[in-house]
Amino acid sequence: MERWTPEVKCNERETRLLRLVGKSRKLFVFLREHRHEIFDEKFQEELEAMYRSSGQGDEPQPPALLCMAVLLQGYLQVSDAEAVRLSATDSCWRMVLATLAQPGDAPAFSQGGLQQFRERLIRHDMDRRVLERTVELARQTQAFDWKKLPKSVRVAVDSRPLEGAGRVEDTVNLLGHAGRKIAECIAAELNMSFEEVCQEAGAPLLAASSTKAALDIDWTDAEQKNEALNRLCEQLDGLSAWVQRRRPETELTPLSHYIEALVQVKQQDLESTDEGEVRIRQGVAEDRRVSIEDAEMRHGRKSKSKRFNGYKQHISTHLDAELVLACAVTPANRPEEEAAPQLQKDMARMGVEPDVLQIDRTYLHSSLVEQVVERGGEVVCKPWKGNNVRPGLFGKKDFHINIREGTITCPAGQVEPFEPGQVVEFDPEACGPCPLRAQCTQAASGRGRTVSMGDNEALQKKLRELQESRAGRAKLRERVGVEHRLAHLSNRQGPRARYIGARKNTFDLRRLAAVQNLETLSRRSSGPTLQVVSST
Repeated sequence: MERWTPEVKCNERETRLLRLVGKSRKLFVFLREHRHEIFDEKFQEELEAMYRSSGQGDEPQPPALLCMAVLLQGYLQVSDAEAVRLSATDSCWRMVLATLAQPGDAPAFSQGGLQQFRERLIRHDMDRRVLERTVELARQTQAFDWKKLPKSVRVAVDSRPLEGAGRVEDTVNLLGHAGRKIAECIAAELNMSFEEVCQEAGAPLLAASSTKAALDIDWTDAEQKNEALNRLCEQLDGLSAWVQRRRPETELTPLSHYIEALVQVKQQDLESTDEGEVRIRQGVAEDRRVSIEDAEMRHGRKSKSKRFNGYKQHISTHLDAELVLACAVTPANRPEEEAAPQLQKDMARMGVEPDVLQIDRTYLHSSLVEQVVERGGEVVCKPWKGNNVRPGLFGKKDFHINIREGTITCPAGQVEPFEPGQVVEFDPEACGPCPLRAQCTQAASGRGRTVSMGDNEALQKKLRELQESRAGRAKLRERVGVEHRLAHLSNRQGPRARYIGARKNTFDLRRLAAVQNLETLSRRSSGPTLQVVSST
């Protein structure tokens, strides 16, 4: 396989170009000067190994060149077609890709080749290695002063919402969308027109550009709406039966995916009535699908009043090195703690074990927190507020909690034992005549004050004490480093996902994080030479 061997020394033309581009696109300068260090012999061998396992296809372009193109594409946030054009016409791209001296304006790669390389990166988890490579480069760089960083490793974890690329629709449009895609797929397989399939299957509503327009009813009238829903479902059932007769065995093809999507939407959004009809289900089904094209998108909430549809991006950041270490993407409805195992695994691959973990409290029940606590590390975050207490009443912080003895003492001195994860109710006979009752509880007569104890009550107690001190509050503010990293990623990517599916969006997040790490290396390097030393 042909290997990418770009020149190390800049020629006169490149020097002039670097002087111009360095004023606005500084990363081009860094990539040109250090491309041979980023894509050293060992890393190029890893990229080439993605191809040796298949043994099929034409001889590809050098994988390192395509990987550099992927980074440039993420840096400028351009499409595949635009990346191909820039590789042929933009002097900065050609300089970094080492094609500036080649005659003519032929592109360095094809659009299909770039897409196939990206899919290969994802299939072999090499997008993770690209991110790891930027951290390795920082560790091997004298100018970066990695060895001068504090001995205790401070890692921060945070997330941000990401709107999905799939179209979000209501129940009627989800049903109609799935039905149309089924008709289109079977039409292509049987070499029929889309309209012929809809006609033969008895589903003329699907042939219209808009399902709701074809139904043509007053959607504020509940009776008309119910009748239209049942009419649409009858035609969809007819289409499904027609497809089953014409194609009894459905393999794992786009057709099978859309059939599964239709079944899923019916199960989650519809329910049967006693009259044998269907109606919209009351309430929202758990893990409800919101898009036909993107099966993994979900409803999520930024707050009680703000909702979004898509995913959550999670990153872990080395606060002192200002480098992104690991990335994960989860559906928007999943709790933050579910992203922790992936982040933990990726950091472990790089030998990073946090001594201090700065997190949002939504990660408190994660395996990453458990690992840090077991190793004797420090977890820094705001504590949960506990059970809702009216203003003017004693809060949980006013009770003395003895973790070692497993007891909790109220402000009046009453002591009760507790178990983690349970609710402690103080003796009603002691609470009734207590002179502090009016300041403690508004429970009915014959009931005592209750206090909810967390599963990790020992940690919660430390966090409450941390928040109550000035030094502790200053330490809590140190998490701003990971928030800055997320803000930079958001500014480059925007609020919307580039791809469909969690895995592809994980690739995109890792690519963006790698670009950001390279920008950090560029900013913190003292001169044109990184002085990379042996990792041994």
